Amino acid sequence: MTTKKFTGKTAIITGAGQGIGFEIARQMAAEGAAVLINDINEALVKTAAGKIVAAGGQCCALAGDAADLDFIRQMVDTAVKQFGRLDIAIANAGITLFGDFLSYPVESMQSVMRLNLQGSFFLAQRAANQMIKQQNGGRILFMSSVTGHQAHQDLAAYGMTKAALEMLAKSLVVELSPHQITVNTVAPGATLTERTLEDAGYKNTWSRITPMGRPATVEDVANSVLFLVSPASGHITGQNIIVDGGWTAVSTSPY
Repeated sequence: MTTKKFTGKTAIITGAGQGIGFEIARQMAAEGAAVLINDINEALVKTAAGKIVAAGGQCCALAGDAADLDFIRQMVDTAVKQFGRLDIAIANAGITLFGDFLSYPVESMQSVMRLNLQGSFFLAQRAANQMIKQQNGGRILFMSSVTGHQAHQDLAAYGMTKAALEMLAKSLVVELSPHQITVNTVAPGATLTERTLEDAGYKNTWSRITPMGRPATVEDVANSVLFLVSPASGHITGQNIIVDGGWTAVSTSPY
C-alpha cells in the first residue's frame, strides 16, 4: 500500500473558503493531511470543510480574521488540539484593494498591510514556535504575486506587500533553518478563481497576453504549493516559484 505524502501531517491554510486556498486544502487532505482551513466568511469555510470531509479528508473549519493576533493564536491552538500537532502553515489569506497612487486612501493601505503582512508574519511566528516545540521541523509558505515582481496599474500598495513577503521568507531562513523549518513563497499570476471570473473579459484578456495561452488554474498554483511544503522540498528554503505561464518574462500589459 502506497503511503500518501502528507499522512500524519497537520496543516493550517488561511483564506481557504474558495479559490486557491481551498484547492490547496483539498489536495493536501486528499494526500493524507489533516487540515484546518480558515476564511473570514463562516458559511463559505464551513461549506468548504464539508466538501473535504465528504471526500474522505480530515478537516476542520475556523472562521475569523487571519490578521488578528488572538485569532492566529486560536488557529494554531485549535489545530494542535484537534490533530495533535502542526507541521505546515500556509498564509494564503490576502486582500487586493486597487487604487491610484496619487489618491490612495490611508484606510486602504492599512487594510492591505494588516492582512497581507501582519497576518502572514504572525501566523509564521506562532506556527514556527509550535514547530520548534515539537522538534520535528516544518514548512511555512507565503502567498506572493507576480505584482511583487512587475508593476501593475493601481496596485502599488498590494504589490509592495507581496514583494515584502518574499523578503520575509528569505529573512526567516536565517532564524528557522537551524530548526529544520523551511520558508518559501509562491507567486501566482492571473488565475481563474470565483472572484476573477466575475470579470467577463478576464479569461480572454489573460489568455491573449500569457505566453502559455491561458491564465493559471487553481490546480496549477496548488501543485507548486504542495511541492514546496512536501517532504520532497526539504532542502529548498528562501525561494519563490512564479506560476504565471511566462507572463513576467514578457510583461505584456492587460490594458
